[in-house]
Amino acid sequence: MVSGRSLKATGVEDTAPTRPEPSHALGHRERLRERAKAGGLGALPDYELLELYLFRTLARGDVKPMAKALLARFGSFGATISASIEDLKTVPGIAENAAIDIKLLHEAALRAGRDKIAKRPVISSWTALLSYVRVALANEPREQFRVLFLDNKNQLIADEILNHGTVDHAPVYPREVMRRALELSSSNIILLHNHPSGDPTPSRPDIEMTKQIVEAGRALKINVHDHLVVGRDGVASFKALGLF
Repeated sequence: MVSGRSLKATGVEDTAPTRPEPSHALGHRERLRERAKAGGLGALPDYELLELYLFRTLARGDVKPMAKALLARFGSFGATISASIEDLKTVPGIAENAAIDIKLLHEAALRAGRDKIAKRPVISSWTALLSYVRVALANEPREQFRVLFLDNKNQLIADEILNHGTVDHAPVYPREVMRRALELSSSNIILLHNHPSGDPTPSRPDIEMTKQIVEAGRALKINVHDHLVVGRDGVASFKALGLF
């Protein structure tokens, strides 16, 4: 006879009847929640913040080893929430539900950052822009080329990924950048790409490609405000470096 009780999805495959949570595990969860309330979430180390979040997805068991394993596998909190669902699932104990929930953290951070630059001239909100591009690109494992398309008041029309590449190259075609700018009636653009190596220093191909896009834009009266290269070590601005 099949039990009428449905098993709650926890992100970990359930193959045994539900057992009561051990009292020591319940006690640990409550102590961590109390410390978070008393000292604030900002006072928690990265593994405990992940642990507290995983409580919501994984209703039973000790999740501290999973939190520590995630940080060991990806290297940092930012890199963990930026990882793909498939990569997250390579960590023991992290099944699809948990991986999707972790990705929600990254998407929430992206949307919060985008809100800060969406309703004001982007070039007058430079600090917010730099924060946003770090969240979007600093921990990407492959090169990604994207463009912020702005209107004639420098307000954001769209943030679009135009190409994915390998760990050290993302092909970019100036005509595709300009074609999309014309489709969106964009008067100004900011180019973005990341260096998975961590070092944001522009390469010679980066410089040559940027010059081609600037020239293509000049002919169409589309202004390139800047090209930002993002790495774990920081953000490099072509304009600040005098590269165009």
